[in-house]
Amino acid sequence: MNFELSDDQSAIARAVGDICARFGDDYWLRKDREGGFPEDFYRAIAEAGWLGIAMPTEYGGAGLGIAEAALMMETISASGAGFSGASAVHMNVFGLHPVVVFASDEQKRRWLPPIIQGETKACFGVTEPDAGLNTLKLKTTATRHGDHYVVKGQKIWISTAQVAQKILLLARTAPVGSGKPSHGLSLFYTDLDRSKVEIREIEKHGRKAVDSNQLFIDGLIVPEADRIGEEGRGFEYILHGMNPERVLISAEAIGLGRAALAKAAAYAGQRMVFDRPIGQNQGIQHPLAERWVDLEAGTLLYQRAAWLYDQHKPCGAEANAAKFFCAEAGYRACETAVLTHGGMGYAKEYHVERYLREAMLPRIAPVTPQLILSFIAERVLHLPKSY
Repeated sequence: MNFELSDDQSAIARAVGDICARFGDDYWLRKDREGGFPEDFYRAIAEAGWLGIAMPTEYGGAGLGIAEAALMMETISASGAGFSGASAVHMNVFGLHPVVVFASDEQKRRWLPPIIQGETKACFGVTEPDAGLNTLKLKTTATRHGDHYVVKGQKIWISTAQVAQKILLLARTAPVGSGKPSHGLSLFYTDLDRSKVEIREIEKHGRKAVDSNQLFIDGLIVPEADRIGEEGRGFEYILHGMNPERVLISAEAIGLGRAALAKAAAYAGQRMVFDRPIGQNQGIQHPLAERWVDLEAGTLLYQRAAWLYDQHKPCGAEANAAKFFCAEAGYRACETAVLTHGGMGYAKEYHVERYLREAMLPRIAPVTPQLILSFIAERVLHLPKSY
């Protein structure tokens, strides 16, 4: 059992780290204050070819696995970019995974190269105001009219919709109760026509650089050629991308925790109180050391889940466990970093308060810790379903 990064993986971390070094703390602090998509950062990642890290080589991607994609996302987050940087490219890495796996060759040729080259941005249109995590109860409808569908409904918490040209959209093509609960939803990848989709940005706690939105869809025309796979099997296709998403979120949470821990350790070594650095006190040392242990454990969890996925082995429990643990480990590291800085931890100029705000994201999304624990209780421990 080898826990060392391969030479290629080490090269990926160095190359991505070199790009991130061009976008330092001041850049992300400004983005946090002013908002606005980090286009120059996104462009730098795209020009270096990293947007297609887990996409097929025949369409311009690197053809690597989720393990390498997760390593890239941890590197971005750990640079201090946090979820502001990671979320700017996250959709390109995981969101189009159903296209990679289930789309036709013609669709892949049409859709993947512009995403890989950074010419097109996409958003992920699944969550709805009334359904939440109960995806099988989605109400947005796609009604067929000959060779196209007409979509009507609402979506919420849709990241990057302000800047996206495309949307990966899950909508109902058959009413609830007309067949198996998992059937009746279809998946589309289509133009985000703003004359038919009203996009309202949601002001939020952190990650101002990457927008979150509510979408009001009324009469969006979707060609049949933009449907992925068979009608009614969209939920199945979306499920295929959920485990990779959990792995990537886990890696991003660990990266953010590492950024926070590095800031805290540096501050503790320099801050003098009572004629000694505060990092000499075990009351400061021990919480920081515990956070390091947490982050190392989380890294092993997400790496194992990524390995299982790349080996085409079942990984639902492992991916969910990684997301649960890494989200908490990242949050604890950010919280400890703020406390280590004392009063200055509350000041924006020291950056750790921004990390703490962003660390709430992986605890909430894309799935709550309560649902993860219910999943593990049912699927691993074979306890009765609780919801």
